[in-house]
Amino acid sequence: MIFQIQPLNPVAIDLGFLTVYWYGLIIGFGAFLGYIIANREAVRRGLPNDLFADILLWAIPIAILSSRLYYVLFKWDYYSQNPGQIFAIWEGGLAIHGGLIGALITGYIFAKKRGVSFWKLADIAAPSILLGQAIGRWGNFMNQEAHGGPVDPGFLQNLFIPQFIIDQMYINGQHYHPTFLYESLWSLLGVALLIYLRRVNLRRGQMFLFYVIWYSFGRFFIEGLRTDSLMMFDLLRTAQVVSLVSIIAAVVLIIYRNKMGLADIRYLDAEPEQKKAKKKKSK
Repeated sequence: MIFQIQPLNPVAIDLGFLTVYWYGLIIGFGAFLGYIIANREAVRRGLPNDLFADILLWAIPIAILSSRLYYVLFKWDYYSQNPGQIFAIWEGGLAIHGGLIGALITGYIFAKKRGVSFWKLADIAAPSILLGQAIGRWGNFMNQEAHGGPVDPGFLQNLFIPQFIIDQMYINGQHYHPTFLYESLWSLLGVALLIYLRRVNLRRGQMFLFYVIWYSFGRFFIEGLRTDSLMMFDLLRTAQVVSLVSIIAAVVLIIYRNKMGLADIRYLDAEPEQKKAKKKKSK
């Protein structure tokens, strides 16, 4: 027997004149935690303490704008008829791939202006980006979005997941696949692997490209379960196409950079910044 289940309130704080949604708070928390981890590794690698803070000042707002723009463009049939909803990001509708594109372009330009290797920054940031994605999916959970097709409640119970997740996946009289959870767990496993890979003297850029391959591989299959996918030409799931292209591009880049001698510096190689940092400590 299924009882009436009340969904969790997507509003965290309502002061009347100000409404704060869990969606935004959770995404913000993911970004903050990712920054802490990336900044610690950057300092350990001999980079300035404020470098990643400076990057985020630009990358976060641009990533939010680009993720929303990406989503709106692929849902233009709806938003062209409802232009007032274009800016309603608290209701969801931030596409991860769009945000990544904006953040990567911002990071590349920032690295060029600061005279720092983009690939070095990308390797440092890779676990943090994936962690932010893993946490951010729980914002979708609060909004009851990014879920898969209908399933029996028994299927969810056999997954041994907490009851509050099962209850939140009960939408309009039907239980659904918690695809947000599948992606979050896949991403968290990827974070653990990336943290482990920091002990391995990989070639520069390979850690970031491993992140691209790992996330894209999982996203391709999880996207196939979702019911709210952005579509390309009304035939293909956009996220699956982007995931396949990303995997191929990452593999090609690894081969090309190795062959052309562009990745001779390795992750654990002592670099000028680290040598300077060690000299300062010794003094």
